[in-house]
Amino acid sequence: MPDIRPFVFWCLSVLAALVLAVSSAEASDLRRFVGKYEGSAEIEQLDGRLERRDMSVSIKETYTGFVVEWSTAIKREDGVAKTKSYKIEFVPSERRGVFAAAMQTNVFGHTVQMNPMKGEPFVWARIAGDTLTVFSLYVAENGDYLMQQYDRTLAEGGLELDFSVHRNGQPSRTVNTFLTRVN
Repeated sequence: MPDIRPFVFWCLSVLAALVLAVSSAEASDLRRFVGKYEGSAEIEQLDGRLERRDMSVSIKETYTGFVVEWSTAIKREDGVAKTKSYKIEFVPSERRGVFAAAMQTNVFGHTVQMNPMKGEPFVWARIAGDTLTVFSLYVAENGDYLMQQYDRTLAEGGLELDFSVHRNGQPSRTVNTFLTRVN
């Protein structure tokens, strides 16, 4: 009987090389987005008033994936400012260019997705060409849903930000602005 160990070793070596090549390609796609970006936008409220919002996003590579941190500061006419900030770590999924949010740690110490059936957001990201998109799905107690989408597209000097919210499939808000790279 012939010794098949060299053939098995060769197959495993080829498989390992392919895994490294795919992992390296995803990392190089991500590296194009890494940086800090800032900008502002005028948002029309339901009553027709315009509100200025200062926005920033930071995208950092981690050992296992990447982190996206973003904040929005609302400046109202009365001078009151309110800031909302978010930070989500993403890890590669089994699908090329698609990343799972690592927002909770389970009892075994592994990061896992949150549960939308408990009112928690289900979040994931993808890189498609020059666009890094973060999706957030929320399910209300009555079964209605809210879908947020943040498209951050590479552009000269920064990112084009396109944010949209859909409630039960119907568009309810969009924000479009340019975020300048600050580092």
